[in-house]
Amino acid sequence: MAEYHIKIQDHKVRAIDEVKGNLENIKDIIFTDYRGLTVEKITELRSKLRAQEAVYKVVKNRFTKIALKQLNRPDVGDQLIGPTAVALVSNEAGPVAKELVDFAKNGVLVIKGGIIDGNVFDAAQIVEFSKLPTKPELIAKLMSTMNAPLQNMVYILNAVPQKLVRTLQAIADKMGE
Repeated sequence: MAEYHIKIQDHKVRAIDEVKGNLENIKDIIFTDYRGLTVEKITELRSKLRAQEAVYKVVKNRFTKIALKQLNRPDVGDQLIGPTAVALVSNEAGPVAKELVDFAKNGVLVIKGGIIDGNVFDAAQIVEFSKLPTKPELIAKLMSTMNAPLQNMVYILNAVPQKLVRTLQAIADKMGE
């Protein structure tokens, strides 16, 4: 019986290595179906995502599956079906998810799901995730909550001299009459 040899083509290995290189330093990935988007719409979406420190790329599903497996990322085989483009998030995924959900509302873009903080999200979970406040928004809310008691104390301490000045002004006005 003859041995069966699999010949792996060099250009495919290089393509998988390129996809791995793109995914290695990326924390979060959101998968979309870009079918029906015009070049202008994709360019518009890419510029919006670039402002959020994300990259939008069209990928080959098979190469992406292999690269994710080699990087020990979760299996997302059900999301890598049909034409797929990925938003590669290097900073925070919340604003990127919001941009994609907003873009999907008035276009033909379909969100398939994603990998956020190592967890697999489906399309509905990505939509819900996009509704959450971002990290800077949460920090701003926390700071305003922490600042409120001090601000109230300043108002109270400032009210005593103001009341004294108003009282003295009222007495001076009464004496002047």
